[in-house]
Amino acid sequence: MAVYVYAVTLRDHPCRLDGLTGVGSDAPTVRSVQTQELRAVVSDVDEEVRPKRRDLAAHQAVLDRLLEDGTPLPLQFGYTATDDDAVRRVLEEDSAMYLDALAAVQGCVEYNVKAGREEELLLREILDDSPRARRLNEEIRAGATDPRLSLELGQLVAAEVDARRTNTSTEVIRALAPMAREHVLHTPTGEDFLNLSLLVPRDGESAFLDAHAELARDIDAGVRTRLAGPLPPYSFVP
Repeated sequence: MAVYVYAVTLRDHPCRLDGLTGVGSDAPTVRSVQTQELRAVVSDVDEEVRPKRRDLAAHQAVLDRLLEDGTPLPLQFGYTATDDDAVRRVLEEDSAMYLDALAAVQGCVEYNVKAGREEELLLREILDDSPRARRLNEEIRAGATDPRLSLELGQLVAAEVDARRTNTSTEVIRALAPMAREHVLHTPTGEDFLNLSLLVPRDGESAFLDAHAELARDIDAGVRTRLAGPLPPYSFVP
């Protein structure tokens, strides 16, 4: 039977796992495998692990419980080992790496900030602010057939969109990053232009949340920010 691994913690982490059930259709008991300095939080699994809703929720519930008592080093969904001895061997062989990684995140949680902008409103702003873009748009709407007009308008709008997204991203990072121990930029998806993760000390959470609230209130019209957290520090695992 294989072993599913949720996280690595320091040996002195309380690991209050009572009442938790793990990944897998048989809802296995969650437990820990210990070495002299570290623990791995695990459960038995006898099937191929797939990201089903119930299993994703079980994985996250274990990490949320661990986060209540200290910062774990979370593993991504789906990590398995052959047995307890294999887990223990990895902890012992790579103990220096795990201890350094845990030291880097101790006392912190992750917050994620995504930002997007209403494209229709942004295009209207560009036309209002740029006489050249407005003039090109009016000529095209009036029936001008020169393809160079559409090309120039498209290039002008694209450059302006990029510039405004960059400026807003810089504004968000400048406001929030100083309150974090580290920050990481991820590739945004969908309509978002910013996907920012921040490693925030627990004793600075209140100030961080206040700063985000002020930013969301004062940021340009049409820009929306979405805040998720506190989370285990997934983005800061080496």
